[in-house]
Amino acid sequence: MKPRSPPPAEHTLDGRVVVVTRPAGTGSPLARKVRRLGGDALLLPGLSLRAVDGPGAATALRAALGDELLVFTSPAAVRFAARLASLDTRAMVLAVGRGTARALGRHGLKALVPAGSQDSEGLLEHPALAGLNGRRVALIGAPGGRGVLRAELAARGARLREVHVYRRGVPRWQRRQLDAVMQLPADARVLLSSAEALNNLKQGLPADAFARLCRAVAVASSERLADAARAAGFRRVVVADSALSENLLAAAARA
Repeated sequence: MKPRSPPPAEHTLDGRVVVVTRPAGTGSPLARKVRRLGGDALLLPGLSLRAVDGPGAATALRAALGDELLVFTSPAAVRFAARLASLDTRAMVLAVGRGTARALGRHGLKALVPAGSQDSEGLLEHPALAGLNGRRVALIGAPGGRGVLRAELAARGARLREVHVYRRGVPRWQRRQLDAVMQLPADARVLLSSAEALNNLKQGLPADAFARLCRAVAVASSERLADAARAAGFRRVVVADSALSENLLAAAARA
């Protein structure tokens, strides 16, 4: 077998521990990328994701698929929606970021994405959302969050329908994960792409474990999240170009 070529030097992790805070059950692909770049991945989810129970969610989703515009808020929104119903639609489809658009593409849907920042604010700058007076718009995701899309779409005159296909919660950590956090070296990297996940870690981890986590370098997916990381106690913070795995890891490597 031909040996695998090493990654470019500027993108190697050089044996560093990289803490993956993606939701429980979703971090393994990113952990594999960490290992391919020469890092040591520690899965420490900041969120748990659960399907919405009951037949009402499927009924609401099928109705929403007939609206004029569909806005998917995350790859998880796509995954849980596809479990409820086939994502067949004639609507214009928009995704909060390229990762969400990729998830939609696996179900045959081509989505419009932000040209700039890969977040709610970036999506709201898309021309497709400029004039919504009276248009039927479905926002597909989970309850809670910052509510930026919800508030602004309504303010722009959309006939807004929210469809909750999953719920976010606080994960349960195992003793081995907490022990690993307590052993984190100062040059570890902590990948952050959700303010809610960061808050769960701060509120849910033992105080000494979170303090140890904050000794590491936070790699934030946006300036907004970088500010939240500093407020939470991280002293060293770098900002990635987006929440996409390749951007987070590139920032982790150059930090």
